[in-house]
Amino acid sequence: MLVLGIETSCDETSAGVVSDRHLLSNVIFSQDEIHRKFGGVVPELAGRRHIEVITEVVNSALEKAGVRLNEIEAVAVTQGPGLVVCLLVGLGVAKAIAFSRKIPLVGVNHLEGHLFAIFLENKEVEFPLLGLIASGGHTILCLVEDWGRYQVLGQTLDDAAGEALDKAGKLLGLDYPGGKEIDRISRNANSKAVSFPIAFTKQSQFDYSFSGLKTALLHYVKNHPELKDNPSALADLSASYQEAVVQGLLGRAEKAVERFKIERIVLSGGVASNFRLREAFSEFVQKKRIKLLVPSARLCTDNAGMIALVGEEKLKRGIQDDFRLDARAVLGLENWR
Repeated sequence: MLVLGIETSCDETSAGVVSDRHLLSNVIFSQDEIHRKFGGVVPELAGRRHIEVITEVVNSALEKAGVRLNEIEAVAVTQGPGLVVCLLVGLGVAKAIAFSRKIPLVGVNHLEGHLFAIFLENKEVEFPLLGLIASGGHTILCLVEDWGRYQVLGQTLDDAAGEALDKAGKLLGLDYPGGKEIDRISRNANSKAVSFPIAFTKQSQFDYSFSGLKTALLHYVKNHPELKDNPSALADLSASYQEAVVQGLLGRAEKAVERFKIERIVLSGGVASNFRLREAFSEFVQKKRIKLLVPSARLCTDNAGMIALVGEEKLKRGIQDDFRLDARAVLGLENWR
């Protein structure tokens, strides 16, 4: 089955083609340059840019896949979670294609796309597995029993991990996006230079909280104005802050592995491309003699290939949508019907 995927949940415009879990194309147009001057994503600008480039991106995906639009057998599109003004662009294009070609339309949860992106590169993944979705908007730890069958163990109660890193980067005066810059300058820095708190919540042993960590960084920066003139100290501070985020993510996963006797962990979402996070989880799974599965960096970011993949799996199970499919700004992991 040839499935066209469309992703416009935030500031990446993407289209991709998947057939039987094989990724034929995955075109991603990033808006980093547009939002850099604002230090964050401006929804109205993001939505406008999606409109400007979506046709070109879809055509490019079809060309790279070596297929024509009339050969596409179904369209999968991100319906949420995300910025509504952005989601509506992708939904509009997907509906137009599905209607004009008289082919199935299926809405996909963006979180599921991240969770299953690894299947595009590893056909031997087995269930059950422990999934960690860590991105700019979400931090979720869940047990994945099968396609569309989840048990959410914990999630962030305030800032997402990616948001905590991006905001820290902005606070430290680093280039946009801040999380990537923290990752870059921390590679050879001292992550033990500054002690930061690793929050543990009372609500659940698997929930996350990063707001206190962010506040601690703010106070530290205010008390050390000399940082701006000391690149080495700034790198050490960044590495120390990053380490606190990483240990917070790893700590919950360690508890889940012990409690549920998990043998496979999947890291996903934009933060999964972070070098130190991958390193810390790799060290842990080696000690436990279990498997760690992490997509390549390009599949960690928002992309339509993962959306097409999940759409294909839903269609195989007889799940599709009609043209009442709408954007959902808030959407958690929900079991398939």
